[in-house]
Amino acid sequence: MRSDVTHFQCVIEDRIATLRLDRPDRKNPLTFESYAELRDWFRDLVYADDVDVVVFGSNGGNFSSGGDVHDIIGPLTKMSMKELLQFTRMTGDLVKAIVNCGKPVIAAIDGVCVGAGAIIAMASDLRIASDRAKCAFLFTRVGLAGCDMGACAILPRLIGQGRAAELLYTGRSMSAEEGERWGFYNRVVAADDLDAAAADMARRLRAGPNFGHMMTKTMLAQEWSMSIEQAIEAEAQAQAICMQTADFTRAYEAFVAKQTPVFEGN
Repeated sequence: MRSDVTHFQCVIEDRIATLRLDRPDRKNPLTFESYAELRDWFRDLVYADDVDVVVFGSNGGNFSSGGDVHDIIGPLTKMSMKELLQFTRMTGDLVKAIVNCGKPVIAAIDGVCVGAGAIIAMASDLRIASDRAKCAFLFTRVGLAGCDMGACAILPRLIGQGRAAELLYTGRSMSAEEGERWGFYNRVVAADDLDAAAADMARRLRAGPNFGHMMTKTMLAQEWSMSIEQAIEAEAQAQAICMQTADFTRAYEAFVAKQTPVFEGN
């Protein structure tokens, strides 16, 4: 998997990729270029055999301030409808790429996490926040609708319709305590412990059955649009496929030998 990226940081070590937006002096805003490069990186991740888990981390005490006011919002006010639709589809494609990348994505959120930054956190599979994290879907604050990059579909599934509606209508900040209580964050830790907590979670996932993780992520996404009957059948097929993997046999043999299974992802 490529680590020689231009518009964000990417470090791959021990099959864990750690990404960070790379403009800490401005609280890590997104640009047209970083949107597109992140989208392409996550699309390529589907085919990568050297990365099992992704951590999308913070940088300089903040996760992301969203779309850059000068580099994105200013130019958008001068675009045609066709150009605007190309942009909004491109940003949505980043969310689809994260959801469909086949690997667990952990967002490690410190400080400011707003706008498109909040969307990246929302699109991740797991979220760990520092106690000073402030998350806001502030699209209405800039005269837009709250329905951006899948927010009206995904956020209610995470925290409930009423809570999502409040955040999307008002654009107000959600505190770390609220986020954990509402189920947006899996865990809240002290800021100094954030990177270590995310790395520990990533290592635990990396040690798991990675084919099984891929199947879990796939079904979590696909079953949104299924009936219960369809979902049960789809899961029966998915689990039957997983039962053909060597990791399933390894787990059984380790259990019989009273040992901890060592999964190899096949």
